[in-house]
Amino acid sequence: MQVTEESVNGLERTIKIQVPSEDIDTAVQKKLQSLQKDVRINGFRPGKVPLQVVRKRYGGQVRQEVLGDVINESYHNALTQEKYRPAGMPSIEPVKNEDENAEEFAYTATFEVYPEIELASLQGSSVVKTECSVGDSDLDEMIETLREQRKVWNEVDRPAADGDQVVMDFVGSIDGEEFAGGAAKEAPLVLGSNSMIPGFEEQLVGASKGDDKTITVNFPDDYRATDLAGKEAKFEITVQAVKLSELPEVNDEFAKEFGVEEGGVDALRADIRKNMERELKQALENRDKQAVMDLLLEKNEFPVPKSLIKEEIERLRKQLTEQMQAPEGSAPELGDELFESDAERRVKLGLLVAEIIRKNEFKPDPDKVRTTIESMASSYEDPKQVVDYYYSNQEYMQNIEGLVLEQQVTDWAMEQATVESQAASFKEVMNPDKQNQTS
Repeated sequence: MQVTEESVNGLERTIKIQVPSEDIDTAVQKKLQSLQKDVRINGFRPGKVPLQVVRKRYGGQVRQEVLGDVINESYHNALTQEKYRPAGMPSIEPVKNEDENAEEFAYTATFEVYPEIELASLQGSSVVKTECSVGDSDLDEMIETLREQRKVWNEVDRPAADGDQVVMDFVGSIDGEEFAGGAAKEAPLVLGSNSMIPGFEEQLVGASKGDDKTITVNFPDDYRATDLAGKEAKFEITVQAVKLSELPEVNDEFAKEFGVEEGGVDALRADIRKNMERELKQALENRDKQAVMDLLLEKNEFPVPKSLIKEEIERLRKQLTEQMQAPEGSAPELGDELFESDAERRVKLGLLVAEIIRKNEFKPDPDKVRTTIESMASSYEDPKQVVDYYYSNQEYMQNIEGLVLEQQVTDWAMEQATVESQAASFKEVMNPDKQNQTS
């Protein structure tokens, strides 16, 4: 086998591979002889079909199969011989030979290779490490959230105010014609929740049980139902009830609703704090990892194989399509441009992290693996059962080991760079998107 590099274009390589025709002819002969033992052709007994008859009937098909095997084997041998690190699948093109008596079969393989990454120094660079703890006020707020989740609505005999729940029947119309989705019976609505289009809830303040009201509102120009966007609508409303919320008391009974049978409120608070601290620890690790990954991308510039980006785009498209849970064939077309930037970032980070792990000879720390699994299992009723399950499942273990290695890379980067501590509130760490919307 002879291998010749024909072109180099960035990460793309084209090589020509030549295989002696004699090797192919020998492989074809062996396969035909093997086929001769089992082939059945009218006029001949099984196993007694002359080889020339088998060749005439099956020679072309067998040769194509042999060529496929030869290409596959010789391509991988060529990669090993020339020390290429291919990224993605190759494009194979047979080389047309005008000489039918040529002593060799040739083809070209075009593929991308992994980039050579020279890791940039992080000395002098700064990375932000977020500092946060669970305070008493955070704990109190969490308990209030739990109370809100278990509030009950009691009917009151007075006009509705902000925060009340109005139970109503309504029918909506545009230009005198009812529209789809514009009617409901005994629909509950909390005034001030902004769950209806602008202007709807405000016009129900002061309404009492038994009132009939007609309100006029305008659908926003960017309303999701385009046939309603920007149009004026009238709603005929009958108020069935006005209700006031009542929050449960924080007592032993309240604690039991969350599985705390002994210790009452103090035990509940301790349990909630423990859960909050575990979730905060994970969020802080993710935040620090994000800061490190941003720094690594900023400091390291190198080309990324297009084939790997394309593969990642397909993975992201499949994930989003599955999340949409649309019936088969009804999901909207999701173009590559929707995923390209995220896919390139993921591939580049994957290559960077892999190179850092390789050059530093990092191995998953068994103690950290165990700690990570135990932390994840601690929220379950039987943590030991969960731990045992992880250790018995190779795929799960590989995922955990990957997380531990990423954390080791994060720790390594923070040792190289200058760490700047930045304080943040529990809300900022746990709900960054919500905080950004309100700031």
